[in-house]
Amino acid sequence: MSKVTGKVVLITGAARGIGAGVARDLAAKGAKVALVGLEPEELAEVARECGPDAGAWEADVTSWADLEKVTAEIVARYGRIDVVLANAGIAATGFTRSIDTASFERVINVNLLGVWRTIRVTLPHLIESKGYALLVSSAAAIVHIPGNAAYSAAKAGVEAFANALRAEVRHLGVDVGVVHPTWIATDMVNSADEHPVFGRMRATNGGIASRTYPLSVAVDLISAGIAKRTRAVHVPGWVGVLKLFRTLIPRVVEWQARRFVPAGDKAAIEDIEKRGAVEASMVGPGAKAAARRDGAL
Repeated sequence: MSKVTGKVVLITGAARGIGAGVARDLAAKGAKVALVGLEPEELAEVARECGPDAGAWEADVTSWADLEKVTAEIVARYGRIDVVLANAGIAATGFTRSIDTASFERVINVNLLGVWRTIRVTLPHLIESKGYALLVSSAAAIVHIPGNAAYSAAKAGVEAFANALRAEVRHLGVDVGVVHPTWIATDMVNSADEHPVFGRMRATNGGIASRTYPLSVAVDLISAGIAKRTRAVHVPGWVGVLKLFRTLIPRVVEWQARRFVPAGDKAAIEDIEKRGAVEASMVGPGAKAAARRDGAL
């Protein structure tokens, strides 16, 4: 029997990418997955693929009311929550002086405050089940590249939140983990690579951080982490090594940035003049769904 058999797993951001992939994998191993996200048609399709024990709930992690409502409905259906994968996240790209301000703040609201809201609302149920919370941060919490300030700030906040939370709830029987994926082949990352300015910057920068890994790499490692209630999941393993060099990494990034940021800064301004700040700043269908929810599109 799998260690997740019969477990009720609530997954935010479950309509696509890592959330959907982990849901399918855990369902195949006998878990009961509760899928939460903004795109109802995609959520329903993932739930169908996960089998009769799966359920889908449309909710915005920036809304307390949404999260409280769906959490209550999930508990009413399954009777408990054993695992929470706080995965919902969006991306925006742009330099701080020119990025669309609402897009920047939406990333913080979804990626950091959305995780906080998700954990706060579900934590009583995790305490009751002596369950496990796995919060999705990023390699961007460790390596802060130009044009990615909002995402890096939010994901660094998620890591810090997870570390503090772990110490707060251990005596209650709740374990807390944090995930640090690098670039994974999801709709969000693929859209970032297609960006006319920042996609080109990443492609020409080189190094191990420029490689995109298959979704299956993230799914396998995260699912294994959930089964083991792991403290930290690095996707792939070399991301964990980066943590040993946190003091040096900003200087390395600054040194490399001298080669491409001046031209990129100019190109970003031109892109905004051509497409507008909102369109030039948003990355991926998740960001667009969140913008529509806010009335920005």
